[in-house]
Amino acid sequence: MNQNINIVHHITSSPLRQFWCVIFLVLLSDTTINALVKLPPNKTIPAIIVFGDSIVDAGNNDDMITEARCNFPPYGIDFNGGVPTGRFSNGKVPTDIIAEEFGIKPSIPAYRDPNLKPEDLLTGVTFASGGAGYVPFTSQISGGIALSQQLKLFEEYVEKLKEMVGEERTKFIIQNSLFMVICGSNDIANTYFALPSVQHIYDVASFTTLLADNARSFAQV
Repeated sequence: MNQNINIVHHITSSPLRQFWCVIFLVLLSDTTINALVKLPPNKTIPAIIVFGDSIVDAGNNDDMITEARCNFPPYGIDFNGGVPTGRFSNGKVPTDIIAEEFGIKPSIPAYRDPNLKPEDLLTGVTFASGGAGYVPFTSQISGGIALSQQLKLFEEYVEKLKEMVGEERTKFIIQNSLFMVICGSNDIANTYFALPSVQHIYDVASFTTLLADNARSFAQV
């Protein structure tokens, strides 16, 4: 996997332990897909909530006018009978595998999927969009959903949860869920190295600093 992966978990008594648990899972996912992650006693992860780009998009771009979409064959040939879902993969994407390893559900659906079931909201969705980046201009180039807009969709998601299960249960889900942000390669490939105008403004070091600052700001929102 050639992309920066940032995993953000809301405050619990053992965030560091769960962080390393996920890192270990990502490294071994190719060989331990059927394993079940054992959480510490009295700990639970009710949902996985995902932000990012095509690595973890599950179909949020399907109805958009953009080249960053893949709801057509041969994508999805190994996913649920070979039906394309908008995932940029022949099968599952990394967050699907992680959700399965934690025993939450077989896959993480796209929030903008018109066939999304209300009960899917309780165990997590992905707001990720193919072509998105930490730099706002990156998403404008691709026509994807910018991270700032993904946050607005998340706010909408929280309100839907409140309508379904009430304020207290929603608070529990948000505070104990695993939040994942997988992003960055589009900024490098589609913005920095593809646009000479950007290279005139930034060198590699300053552009990397820009990405890191934007990633930090997103995680702190």
